[in-house]
Amino acid sequence: MSDIRSDGGDCTEHRTAVTDAEAEALVRGICFKTGPPRALGVELEWLVHPLELPQLPVTPEQLEAAYATVRTLPLASALTVEPGGQLELSSPPAGSLMECVDTVSADLDAVRAALADDGLGLTGLGHDPRHPPRRFLRAPRYDAMETCLDRTGPAGRHMMCSSASVQVCVDAGHEEPGPLGHTRRWWLAHQLGAVLVAAFANSPLVGLRRTGWRSTRQLRWMEIGPGRAGAPPLDGAPRAAWARHALDAPVMCVRRDSGPWEVPEGLTFRQWARSRSPRPPTRADLDYHLSTLFPPVRPRGHLELRMIDAQPGADGWLVPLAVTAALFDDPQATETAYRIVKPLAERALDRPAPHNPLWADAARHALADPELREAADGCFAAALEALPRLGATTRVTDAVAAFRDRHVARGRCPADDLLDEGPPGGSRAHGRKDIRT
Repeated sequence: MSDIRSDGGDCTEHRTAVTDAEAEALVRGICFKTGPPRALGVELEWLVHPLELPQLPVTPEQLEAAYATVRTLPLASALTVEPGGQLELSSPPAGSLMECVDTVSADLDAVRAALADDGLGLTGLGHDPRHPPRRFLRAPRYDAMETCLDRTGPAGRHMMCSSASVQVCVDAGHEEPGPLGHTRRWWLAHQLGAVLVAAFANSPLVGLRRTGWRSTRQLRWMEIGPGRAGAPPLDGAPRAAWARHALDAPVMCVRRDSGPWEVPEGLTFRQWARSRSPRPPTRADLDYHLSTLFPPVRPRGHLELRMIDAQPGADGWLVPLAVTAALFDDPQATETAYRIVKPLAERALDRPAPHNPLWADAARHALADPELREAADGCFAAALEALPRLGATTRVTDAVAAFRDRHVARGRCPADDLLDEGPPGGSRAHGRKDIRT
């Protein structure tokens, strides 16, 4: 979601039409920028709630006033708003884990203080447990997105308006093979991704009812379908596989300088480039098309890991950021993680994520699945060994260790706490009364 920001104004840029061969070459050239892993980033999405009565929805007027204040803050991170009013902070690329942590922590403190002055707070949940999806932002791009996603059912509106995540961004890796090579990191992201889904699942409720999935947010992405929200096959070279996948994915919309945007049905970018109808696509159209694809791992020069539910607590986001950074950027931890998750790959049955049995089990059962629990336990142990080598402070290592002890070591995830205690913002008894299977 974080990249769908352009409006009709950029339709006048890069007007030169592209052929399908040119488009494929362009995608190959930009999807993996290789080199020594040296930069890290995180994108944090939050649900917004009233502080006094968190069970009530926030009115559009409250959000408008609060965001007008927040936008005046001198933040290092980019602040954006999702279609349902969720708030997102996207860190600048950081040269180290602690630089990323310190930057985002300072920005979050400032944002929370400003929102509190308007009587609002931030909730870390993968999916709103109470309220139906409703759109806060009105713009041609979101109208087109809603029309497009509605064709596959209600999952798209839930994704747009009711979901929140922690998205960790790591460098693509070396061009050369090895533990930090981009081919290995691409493969690792898709296998380790299932472990991250399971360990951090935090969205078991919709409408105050159990959905039967620990990560209902991940379920919604699966329901949207492989063309829009799936990965390419992993049996080929990453650049070629992603380029083919991107060009053979359906176009969400054809933008216009004025008026509503056209929403074609079943038109892939490759077909659009060949037919040149309803108008020839340009480089700007290709860039926009890539931003409307939501695979669990999105190559944007770097790798954007999109499968982690938003986490509870003021510092809950630290844990998936630190664990992911350790398992991708510390060579020893990376090699350990690779050995741990390699046996899990058989459960994927050679089907692309997240539309395979491994990812479905991770979203449904989380760490109640014995193999996923064992893998998570090994990965957390490797991360905890690596974090001091990455310069992590005791604040970070203690948070990871506490999460491991409370959840991973017990075969639990944050969703299990929600199922035990009921939805946030209500009493324990009230939550138990309203949560029905």
